[in-house]
Amino acid sequence: MTTDPDLFDDLQWRGLLCHHTDPDELKAALSAGRVKYYVGFDPTAPSLHMGNLVQIITMMRLQCAGHTPYALVGGATGMIGDPRQSGERTLNSLDTVKDWVDKVHHQIKPFLSFDGVNGATMVNNYDWTASLSTIDFLRDIGKHFPVNRMLARDVVKSRLEEGISYTEFSYILLQSMDYLNLYREYGVTLQFGGSDQWGNLTGGVELIRRAVGGKAHAFATPLVTKTDGTKYGKTEGGALWLDPQMMSPYSFHQFWLNVEDEKVGELLRIFTFMTKEEIEALESAHAQAPHQRLGQKRLADEVTSLVHGPAQTEQAKSAAAALFGGGDLRELSATTLAAALAEAGETRAELGAQLVDLLVASKLCSSNGDARRTLKEGGVYVNNERVTDADFQPSATDVLEGGWLVLRRGKKRFAGINLA
Repeated sequence: MTTDPDLFDDLQWRGLLCHHTDPDELKAALSAGRVKYYVGFDPTAPSLHMGNLVQIITMMRLQCAGHTPYALVGGATGMIGDPRQSGERTLNSLDTVKDWVDKVHHQIKPFLSFDGVNGATMVNNYDWTASLSTIDFLRDIGKHFPVNRMLARDVVKSRLEEGISYTEFSYILLQSMDYLNLYREYGVTLQFGGSDQWGNLTGGVELIRRAVGGKAHAFATPLVTKTDGTKYGKTEGGALWLDPQMMSPYSFHQFWLNVEDEKVGELLRIFTFMTKEEIEALESAHAQAPHQRLGQKRLADEVTSLVHGPAQTEQAKSAAAALFGGGDLRELSATTLAAALAEAGETRAELGAQLVDLLVASKLCSSNGDARRTLKEGGVYVNNERVTDADFQPSATDVLEGGWLVLRRGKKRFAGINLA
């Protein structure tokens, strides 16, 4: 299997090379032959998130270009956590971290190929860290790290006044040791991660040079932010999780569907495998008719299909269409329906309640009088069926899978009534 000589240029065009070691040497290495590379994922939560997805997709790009991935799940570094700009991390128990290691391992695995000459390898840094003595760690690793360089790191400087523990201060030594170990054991010569990891990435490159006189490379991908500069990684419900139990495929699809026009091109480059020609053509079409949201629709479909599969993407699209009268609500699964209705807020009620009361309880109408007027004017729908009878009382035959009723006022306002 040959490697793609245009990989470096493609990464650059996609905006994925925020920082990097010597560009000529890195480009030459990626063009000369198969490179073994690694990315680390610390299990500091039970699921990976949007920031991790940037690294996963970038790993996929390099593997598709002929290079060999090593996915490191940090059973050791996850016990500590990378230092944050403010405040110490809460340390998780060994059992919790082990559980999260398994979850993260299973999340990463479907994205990579483990077969062929450049098949992926999964590693856990707990395997080579757990038995390491403190004396050996200080002699073999710590002696290569000047304290003045460590103090100069932005994340450390920002914490000096409020205080930073030695545990978090020493995180860079552990991550750098990972790179050195993978260099020695497997011949890994490239590491990449998010731009907030740049100090750790270069620390590993420097450790390999100092400890064994070796040559290694690194690059950092940009942090994905909104147009105002704030992180994209959070939604109103929390982080943009990849685990469907923590964030439904419907909500995941909706997130990408609602990104700003100004960010569509950037996100298509980072998160999809569309070609340069395809993306530029879509950007042109999007610019001519932004109200059609062609870019967002393609982005949402591509990323949701990649993470959750095409079937879940179609379910998410069907749910969105059905909620606004464009499809059959009874064809939706209880899980998809519940996720879709969660966006509008849930109202609990008992079977037998009057529709007028349900409209008020769900805040679709301000009062009984408002509800009766809206019904009379034909502006109320129950499961997409227009209802005009002010005395209407939903029955068991109206209840959708999962115990739901979907009420809609006009074209755009809807609410879920949970009768379960």
